[in-house]
Amino acid sequence: MTTLTQLPDDYVQNPHEVHDMLRAEGPVQEVRMPRGLKVWLVTRYDEAKIALTDPRVSKNVVEGGRLMQVHSTDPAAGRVLDDSLAEHMLNMDPPHHTRLRKLVTKAFTARRVEKMRPRVEEISAELIARLNDGDVVDLLEVFAFPLPITVICELLGIPIDNRDEFREWSNQLLTFGTTEEVQAAGAAMAGFLYQHVTKVQAAEPDDTFFSALVHATDSGDSLSTEELVSMAFLLLVAGHETTVNLIGNAVFALLNNPEQLQILKDKPELIPASTEEFLRLEGPINVATFRYTKEPLELGDVTVPADEILMVSLVAANRDPERYENPDQLDVTRSAQGHVAFGHGIHFCLGAPLARLEFDVALTQLLARFPNLTLAAEPETLAWRDSTLIRGLHTLPVRLA
Repeated sequence: MTTLTQLPDDYVQNPHEVHDMLRAEGPVQEVRMPRGLKVWLVTRYDEAKIALTDPRVSKNVVEGGRLMQVHSTDPAAGRVLDDSLAEHMLNMDPPHHTRLRKLVTKAFTARRVEKMRPRVEEISAELIARLNDGDVVDLLEVFAFPLPITVICELLGIPIDNRDEFREWSNQLLTFGTTEEVQAAGAAMAGFLYQHVTKVQAAEPDDTFFSALVHATDSGDSLSTEELVSMAFLLLVAGHETTVNLIGNAVFALLNNPEQLQILKDKPELIPASTEEFLRLEGPINVATFRYTKEPLELGDVTVPADEILMVSLVAANRDPERYENPDQLDVTRSAQGHVAFGHGIHFCLGAPLARLEFDVALTQLLARFPNLTLAAEPETLAWRDSTLIRGLHTLPVRLA
């Protein structure tokens, strides 16, 4: 008989301490999340990889959405996004997921991503050129956010003028907003993206990424308007949120570990490989997106019953001492391969190559221009965003030097 653990209200401010406690007790624990949802939370590495790939676990949010109300004390639980935003790959199982992934992969090739490097370097350099020695700025606001949102807007062919709207909508959808706020943000984003998709559909195909996605075919199959709207939403939100928080979390970690910062300043050629350590230590996603058990599932010596919400903490799995030595320490020379910051299995993040590229460019240029960058606030005064999904700071005040 398991004991239901109530996660503390400030869980998002210090999840690592909570994960350490849970991991010591077993690979998966029945817990109640801060907003009242009862889930089974996976915190160990080996079991996380099983939970992310086992066919007895479903991501079908349409069929499993009812469990949100069954297992929650919150009357607002189970609220769903506008349908046109929810019907994307992350909310589907095979064969529907397989079909969508195959079509999107045709447009999102490694070659197309690498071709973006000069433009990413150009955008990063333009942002850095606006900054001056001695300035105290919010690095998220002036650099970590505008870089990836500019890249993803260009990728999707969306006017950059709309980026502040997207940020506001994304914040409402990914943090603990009210039902009204979430629905309003979802409706606004769905309306905008529908107009954008229909415009691209009506235009002649060209060599841009989103045009390739709109016109991608496989044996006569193509994405419907509704699927394209949902896919654009997924790419837009995941495409900037992941990199914003990867950059922010990494710089925060470096400024708290000056000896590690010095290593990268002395040997900037280590930055591309160090990306994996930053992803492992404080990845941009804490608890992975919705899953539930279709059948009983054995994780270690624990059996999770059918019809239970199964949540996998990627952050916790990446700090499992059975997988990584001294897991709470930043070591930019560590071989952190095998981490699950981008997920695992068929739902592995399609945009991982782009996030890695953006991070490599961003950190390389930032440290080259401002090698004596310092925190402009006491670390303990900085707050993390109110979300169990996103792991990122509200602000990152730094002094440029």
